Amino acid sequence: MEDPNKPVAYDANGRPLYAAPQVVTPQSNQEAMPSSHVTAAPQEVSGQNYDPQLRAQYSNEPHVVHATRAVEPANKPLSEDIQQRSIDSKKRYPHLNLSEGEFVILDIKRHPIGLLIPVGATALLLIVQMIVLILYPASPETAVATLPSFDVVLWPIVLLMILTAAGGFIAVWVYLQNQFYMTNESVVQEIQHSVFSRHEQTVSLGSIEDASFRQSGFLQTILNYGTIRLSTEGEETTYRFSYVASPRNQVAVLNNAIESFKNGRPVDPYEN
Repeated sequence: MEDPNKPVAYDANGRPLYAAPQVVTPQSNQEAMPSSHVTAAPQEVSGQNYDPQLRAQYSNEPHVVHATRAVEPANKPLSEDIQQRSIDSKKRYPHLNLSEGEFVILDIKRHPIGLLIPVGATALLLIVQMIVLILYPASPETAVATLPSFDVVLWPIVLLMILTAAGGFIAVWVYLQNQFYMTNESVVQEIQHSVFSRHEQTVSLGSIEDASFRQSGFLQTILNYGTIRLSTEGEETTYRFSYVASPRNQVAVLNNAIESFKNGRPVDPYEN
């Protein structure tokens, strides 16, 4: 039987001819073709992931531009006005992580209308509890035999009033801790869900795709408050801040700042 790996004849150019198709091994294939970190088949290594598309994106191939940056880039000089604004903002808002030359333009707090429900509910409960104390029979002659004495009821009701007032204070405090800031570089939203639940959202002005507001209902229109909505590029994350006073004016300042930031112009609050 003839060896299938040996040629049976040769063509006019001297290339071997085989009786059966030859199986090209990966090693012989790499020797026949020019090696390239893009065209060569990716190798599999345990714990590694070689994606040919990603390798092509980061390779030194035609139509790929590699930008260089200095190891220690020089900082752009800041004017005295911007430096002073940044210093003042850091003193006034020490809890914000402001970078060099960054200053606060907008400080939006929630509209007082949002305090109506917690304050009203707390006041109503306190009034009811005080009426119970005033009308409760204090003397044994007027007391009903089935009711406990006034001394027994007094301290539980007083304790309940203290807890009601504390709950109302906490609700007002949580409401007022929700704040919205805009600097000349980014937007910061601080959300206070409860006493022990709080988170902060920060997004660059360059990442904001759309800034709008919404007013719905008679009360919001008359009292001029509503909700600000910001949508970002890429992951399309949406940020909302409710109970904002004069939302139209606030969104106008936001849009002017975003436009200036994206076009490379200074974000100046006096021009908005």
